[in-house]
Amino acid sequence: MNASEGYAPAIESILAAAREREGGDERVSVDARSLPAALSTADADGRVPVIAEIKPTSPTTDGRRDADPVALAEAMVEGGAAALSVLTEPAHFGGSPDALRDVRAAVDVPVLRKDFVLEEAQLDTVEADAVLLIVRFLDDLDGMIEAARERGFQPLVEVHTAAELDRALAAGAELVGVNNRDLARLDVDLSTFEQVAAEAPADVTLIAESGIGSSEDARRMRRAGADGLLVGSAIMDGDPEANTRRLTTAEVEA
Repeated sequence: MNASEGYAPAIESILAAAREREGGDERVSVDARSLPAALSTADADGRVPVIAEIKPTSPTTDGRRDADPVALAEAMVEGGAAALSVLTEPAHFGGSPDALRDVRAAVDVPVLRKDFVLEEAQLDTVEADAVLLIVRFLDDLDGMIEAARERGFQPLVEVHTAAELDRALAAGAELVGVNNRDLARLDVDLSTFEQVAAEAPADVTLIAESGIGSSEDARRMRRAGADGLLVGSAIMDGDPEANTRRLTTAEVEA
């Protein structure tokens, strides 16, 4: 991880907290539900493949939502979500491993663990179907991908630039998330996905992340090649079931 990159203060604080967090007491072994298959099934059913995110708060949102994570998860699935993402970062996002554990036990769709995982031991915090690995913050990306797969996780490898995409592909990434948010400055630009996706091979599953707030945003990302959309705030703000349904039916309404 390049400590001299000059991240936004919020990101520096998140990373400092992540470096201090320990992993689990025992190595986990996961019988994962397939995230790519869930996205493909949603697409075949005529739904926009949405990964709906349970995110109580974040450095870029106001306030905090303390609703029951299981109730939120069930509402999102009822709204057509193909999969779920659960924040497990406690200090800045209000998440917890317990919330993910409870959600995964309550639903039958794949559940992604969303966190700033920096060390192999941190993979053993909680079982999930997929785990986020952020290229920008990992020196040993190859080793972390291998370690995740050894435990049964599907690694969702997050990139922001074409150079990071190249690094992810060289490390064997098959699930790639393109974050429209620049984690150095926290700016969001939907054209980021369009530019990076144009460089991706056809056999990679591409997830568009961040900044997707409307049906038109969803259609724009799908036109650019997104196999799935990871959406947090636009679903959490208001009625999660209705918001999820609005995005999963975006192509039907077009």
